[in-house]
Amino acid sequence: MAEQYWINDFFIDKTRNQITQSERSQTVPPKALAVLSYLAEHHGDVVSQDELLKHVWPDTIVSPNTLQRSIAQLRKALGDNGKGQTLIKTHAKQGYSLEANVRSHTHISETRVNDRTSQFDSQKAKQTSIEKPKGSLNSILSNSALRALLILLGFFAYHHFYPAKSPQLTLGTPITITATDDKEFDASYTPDGNYIVFHRYQDKLCVNKVWAKDVTTQQEYLLTKEWGAYGRHSFSEDGKQLIFFASQACDKPVTQKQCYDLVSLNFKEALTSPQQAETILQCRNSSARNPQWISDNNIVFMQMHDQRWKLSNYSIEDDRSSDFFKIEDGNLIDFSYSANDKLFAITSIHKDGQHYLEIIDTNGELQSSHRIKYPPEISKFQAIYPSFSPNSEQLVFSTGKQLFTLSFDGKIEKVNTSFSDPTFQPVFHPKGNRLLMLKGPYDSDLVLKSIKELESSDDQKSFERSNMEERWGIFQPDGDLIAFYSRRSGDDQLWVSGNGDTRQITNFPVDTKIRGMKWADDGKSLLLNVNNTLTQVNLNSPLQNEDSPDRKAISFPLPHPILILFQWNSTDNTALALARIEGIAVLVELDLASLEFTKLSDDPVLWAQKTNDGQLIYKDRLDQFWRPGAAEDQQIEILKNLGTKSKSFLLKDDVIYSISEENKLWQYDLDSNVFEVLGDVGENVEYISDIRGSEILLVIRVSAKKGIVEFPIND
Repeated sequence: MAEQYWINDFFIDKTRNQITQSERSQTVPPKALAVLSYLAEHHGDVVSQDELLKHVWPDTIVSPNTLQRSIAQLRKALGDNGKGQTLIKTHAKQGYSLEANVRSHTHISETRVNDRTSQFDSQKAKQTSIEKPKGSLNSILSNSALRALLILLGFFAYHHFYPAKSPQLTLGTPITITATDDKEFDASYTPDGNYIVFHRYQDKLCVNKVWAKDVTTQQEYLLTKEWGAYGRHSFSEDGKQLIFFASQACDKPVTQKQCYDLVSLNFKEALTSPQQAETILQCRNSSARNPQWISDNNIVFMQMHDQRWKLSNYSIEDDRSSDFFKIEDGNLIDFSYSANDKLFAITSIHKDGQHYLEIIDTNGELQSSHRIKYPPEISKFQAIYPSFSPNSEQLVFSTGKQLFTLSFDGKIEKVNTSFSDPTFQPVFHPKGNRLLMLKGPYDSDLVLKSIKELESSDDQKSFERSNMEERWGIFQPDGDLIAFYSRRSGDDQLWVSGNGDTRQITNFPVDTKIRGMKWADDGKSLLLNVNNTLTQVNLNSPLQNEDSPDRKAISFPLPHPILILFQWNSTDNTALALARIEGIAVLVELDLASLEFTKLSDDPVLWAQKTNDGQLIYKDRLDQFWRPGAAEDQQIEILKNLGTKSKSFLLKDDVIYSISEENKLWQYDLDSNVFEVLGDVGENVEYISDIRGSEILLVIRVSAKKGIVEFPIND
């Protein structure tokens, strides 16, 4: 069908996704317009549901409900009553037909221009019938006026028949909503838009309380009486109840699988005085997060079983939960719910390792499934956490400094804006005219200390201080350099410091994230986990990235994303890492020459290293340490319950080092089985980064401020 055409007196413009009548334009979802165009091609004929589904959604699994929703959208735009069915008729068990006059836009435009030209010719003939001198001034003026009138009419016709494109999402100047030294997360509007509800955390990002802020008076209200590890919240349809998951605080040792309580809060009463949350469901043997209240009786949330996330539906009336939606041989990443559209948007990883977007209805029925098409601005393993946009069939998400839209068919477009600091969790106002996001820098420093004088503040010195993040400093083998990564130049980049000089080694693109790095044995290169891909960087080279012509930075084309890089044996060119395979985090050993993966454990692993003789030491999700035994792996009993308190772990020369929740540096010798506390490191220490002889590198927290900002949406 043509890009522009007419159905009766409705002008259809596929290039703008618009239907116009009497200069009133309506934006229609592209798929719905594709259905209309196919019916228009066969107007007067009955087109089956299967034929429409095959033509509009090729190579995509969708249910008939998806087509029915498009038909309903079209009838609304065309002013067609679904019962009367004036334009689009339903033929039971057969399909649909378009009963209307369909004309091409070119034909109707030419007809109108010809009609107007005939009128001008007639008027001109009448004028020329009056005797005037040939070539007179009046004749010249008459011709000029005619040309001007034709231009004017052409201008009018263009703007009438080609309506302006609908505006894309553009953000105005942000307004600061919270300006404290604390950290706020999970901000959202109440269903009526009168309050902003958010979670405010303590310094250690362990426990939080739930707050509300009146958008008119700017007054803040504490909603929860007790501190807790509270997750993302959701409101009931009437806005009276608030629900969220509460897990045990991080200062308690984990002796069994964590329990996640689904709790509710009376919002109106909490505005008067802080309330104690009421438990309505307990998850004793699984992890759970992100509850969404979809009706008076049903709450949908993400739940993990056997390392796979699924959506579960909890019936309040029946007091039981059931499977709502899951991906076989894959895993869910996140989901968003639109109360207006009664739809769920789910991002997931399938068996092929690719990221997909699923749309399902409130019955858990799949409406569409599309592979997400990543643009060059986003790394191929980037996880997407979507939020519904006020625009039809559109989501929005952030990668840090960039904001993107995601259409229901998996297409990503960059919003023409950029942020100076990482900005996350976009959530729209119920009216769609404002957008909440979280923004704020994290500032940490590297500190070089002597183990013998840990408790001496005079011995503490930050090197290469900046007001941005410096992390994971590691000593060069048999050298004087310290490698670390920092955001001082805007994004995560590799830097080296030593011999009175500091230089930036890499020039990775915006929103790059480095998650772990290791020196080669010879100290001439480093292996980095860059955007979930392993990249080897040659130290003796200019600024480099993946597109460097000299290829001094080599990225390994791995088929699966690397979540954590634990260890690198540069002699054998093997790496120990946590990889995501079919959506599941798996401990693997990588052969970087052949790019082959060897699975090392079927159980979830949070940390792992190999000893000098190749024995695997690891920590599981219950924070228990294990080492090889004669018949099976043996638990390291003396480290029991230390795992949950420790902030990071380091294995050097078969000795495990870490820092406890009480800020004590400890070590455990795997050969002698001796445990020893070495000293106090101070409250602001985040974790131990590296150790060499009597020197230790620590990461200290300077500030971790996160605040809420609000962006107006420009028309």
